[in-house]
Amino acid sequence: MSNGTPLRWLRGRRSECRALDQVVADARAGDSRVLVLRGEAGVGKSALVEHMVGNAAGCRVLRVVGVESEMELAFAGLHQLCMPIMGRIDRLPDPQRDALAVAFGLRAGSAPDRFMVGLAVLGLLADVAEEQPVVCVVDDTQWLDQASAQTMAFVARRLLAERVALVFSARTTVPAAGGDPLTGLRELTIGGLRDDDARALLDSVIPGRLDERIRDRVVAETRGNPLALLELTRGLTPAELAGFGRPDARPLASRIEESFLRQIGCLSDSAQRLLLAAAAEPVGDVSLLRRVAERLDIAAEVAKAVEASGLIEIGPRVRFRHPLVRSAAYHGADPAVRRDVHRALAEATDSDFDSDRRAWHRAHAAVAPDEALAEELERSADQAKARGGVAAAAAFLRRATELTPDPIRYGTRAATAARATFDAGAPDAALELVAAAETSPVSELERARLARLRAQIVFARRRGGEALPLMLDAAGRLEHGDSAQAREAYLEAIGAAVFGGRLNGPVGAREVAEAARRAPRAPQPGRPADALLDGLATWFTEGCAQGATLLKPALGAFRKAAARNEDDVMRWLWLAWPVAGDMWDDETWHVLSTHAVQAARETGALNFLPLALAYRAAVHVHAGEFDLASTLINESDNITEATGNSPLAYASLLLMAWRGEDVQAADVILSTAQDATAWGEGRAIGLGHYLLAVLYNGLGRYRDARGSAERAGEHEDLAVAGFTLVEQVEAGVRSDAPESAASALRRLEERVGAQSTDWGLGVLARSQALLSEGKAADLLYREAVERLEHSRIAVHLARTHLVYGEWLRRENRRADAREHLRTAYEMLNGFGARAFAERARRELAATGESVRQRTVDVQGSLTTQEVQIARLAAEGRTNSEIGAELFISPRTAEWHLHKVFIKLGITSRNKLRDALAGT
Repeated sequence: MSNGTPLRWLRGRRSECRALDQVVADARAGDSRVLVLRGEAGVGKSALVEHMVGNAAGCRVLRVVGVESEMELAFAGLHQLCMPIMGRIDRLPDPQRDALAVAFGLRAGSAPDRFMVGLAVLGLLADVAEEQPVVCVVDDTQWLDQASAQTMAFVARRLLAERVALVFSARTTVPAAGGDPLTGLRELTIGGLRDDDARALLDSVIPGRLDERIRDRVVAETRGNPLALLELTRGLTPAELAGFGRPDARPLASRIEESFLRQIGCLSDSAQRLLLAAAAEPVGDVSLLRRVAERLDIAAEVAKAVEASGLIEIGPRVRFRHPLVRSAAYHGADPAVRRDVHRALAEATDSDFDSDRRAWHRAHAAVAPDEALAEELERSADQAKARGGVAAAAAFLRRATELTPDPIRYGTRAATAARATFDAGAPDAALELVAAAETSPVSELERARLARLRAQIVFARRRGGEALPLMLDAAGRLEHGDSAQAREAYLEAIGAAVFGGRLNGPVGAREVAEAARRAPRAPQPGRPADALLDGLATWFTEGCAQGATLLKPALGAFRKAAARNEDDVMRWLWLAWPVAGDMWDDETWHVLSTHAVQAARETGALNFLPLALAYRAAVHVHAGEFDLASTLINESDNITEATGNSPLAYASLLLMAWRGEDVQAADVILSTAQDATAWGEGRAIGLGHYLLAVLYNGLGRYRDARGSAERAGEHEDLAVAGFTLVEQVEAGVRSDAPESAASALRRLEERVGAQSTDWGLGVLARSQALLSEGKAADLLYREAVERLEHSRIAVHLARTHLVYGEWLRRENRRADAREHLRTAYEMLNGFGARAFAERARRELAATGESVRQRTVDVQGSLTTQEVQIARLAAEGRTNSEIGAELFISPRTAEWHLHKVFIKLGITSRNKLRDALAGT
């Protein structure tokens, strides 16, 4: 558009062409754009893409074509995208460079997180875009391998200001496995041509005059699909077209493919085999195709005949006229011929350079079980897994299983393939492999491990309920052959029971704990997970006091493991962190969440990082650092959006409840709890009612707070029950329900215990003070303040000042009341706990003291992400470092900082710290 040449529109596609040209124009202007073209096969997506590329003069064009036979080769599509720009890999930060190199098999290393690979790709594209705008075209996205599709979707969601246009084309119906990673991106639906345009297109390819009624019938039958209009009528005379409209229930794509099959059938046998070889070789490597032709005794002149058919173009790369031509050539071939072609491709593929693709071709050429080939596929699976290609590893292992002649090895390989398939996000296929393995003559120990895997799959599909008995059965069977795995299985079962909560059936946490206590003793030296199992088993069978004596050293073991950077912390954080909450152990909360975030950042574990960020955000909420919590919640949500995972709601709901300013907060909390309930997470019910109790206590709706707390307390939910009792005591006292408050206090005294932390003893003293009078109450309030001052739980320290001040005012000690109410107001207002701060303001006003108006927040005009970027820049981070931490490009970080400078009225980074402090 910028070079002044007139644009040519595709027939009937003026608006679509304009949209694509605008995508390129925006990229030239410095704004990245992403667009997904959706439509049925043959509707013209590829033609539109070619139009866009033709009008992208001055841009660097990078192309990817998804090919069905490549779907099980890890990062195959991504390699197509990056291959032309891999010379820039050394410009990337070390973690990104290493991740991409390992993913492409350029170097050995531990399996990279696929989204760290995505960040590397984003960095490469941004680097190229510094020199010229980049247009990336990904055609037939539905046939991309899973790792490539997810990584490209990640890149698409992080583009903003890099001068990059990224356009995907995809069929309307996509494969169900793994879902659609492009969901949520901007889409343009490509439908059939309007009737007048379809008629004009048909007239342009039909020789002679066509009867109007026949023409209308052809247009209606093809629904304006351009490829159908061109291919289904190719070579037909007007007389022959008279029979076109006979009923045919087959999908249009199948009929178009059949048309291509007829054209392929007109070629010689040699030409058909060459076309089949090109279809089975997705890279489009011309030299490889020539080597295959030699092995198949196909003469050189055959290639000219194939090109003359118009079905294929052999230039620097091999290109098919349409993806359906490739599909027809491959799927329409005789199976024996197809195996011969795959065998020739395997022989022609360099085993040192591309061993995985060679093994895959050999697998497709196999006609009978072959142990040597199965072993080769196992090695390829190991290589794929090492590069982060979990789905590819699973595919190799499934084929290896099919080719295994020995029944015992078949069962062992089926079990391994089941685990890999489950890890790849295909639970149904994994269950089929588990069933296949279970029918094989495997050992009892292997059967026990299969039972554990089956239980894990069932639990992943729906929390608690059905999975718990399976988990218990698996743990019991493992006792006889692998005590370490048995104990892990019991711990998983307890965790499942915890999350199932009140929705568990006849088997709940107590029943699981009783079985776990009969488990073999922990192997020595004991692991943190072993200590956690013993503590939880005692907690649920003998009570809080007895369990706490074992859980306290267990949490200490996790803190030591964090200091040594051991894997147990990452693996069991989901259970150890809530246990620390129920133990009122704010120090362990702090240590584990800090380690988890740091470790996840360093390793690029983006599937784990959102959980770590959510837990760390909760620590900040309790510390009264609401802005920091909001920043981490935003980062967590951004990552889950980019990775296509479900957002973690706990931290954001916790912050919402403590802020107390969202009029829809109660509805949001209840709705989220109901959604979790549908998955069998009964703990979410208790958690939701606890959060409502916090919200209502802040708003002064004490009767509602008491009702929510009582409903939450109907089940002993881990890291919920104790917190809820604190809310119930206050709500009961304030709503004139002393029996409810006293009952809650008795239960709280049992949970806290004499050996608790300052956090636990502090909230206990405050709760006791609420139900006491005179000097006893005064001493308890003072004790609560003193203990909470030694903890990290600033929100409860502030609330203690609030209720102490309220009590002092009612005791007519106005001067003392003002001191504590003023402290409470300043703390709560500073945190952003608006509802509780308003309670303090009203109480202060009742003492006769007016409250100074709050200073205007200079950060109020900044978005959460802008605050996050500004803070990092104020700490001295470079744009590259900011981008690496927040999973954006350096150019996007610079773009956000420019907006921050304008909003804050500053011109340089050295002014940021003061501006953010509000000076």
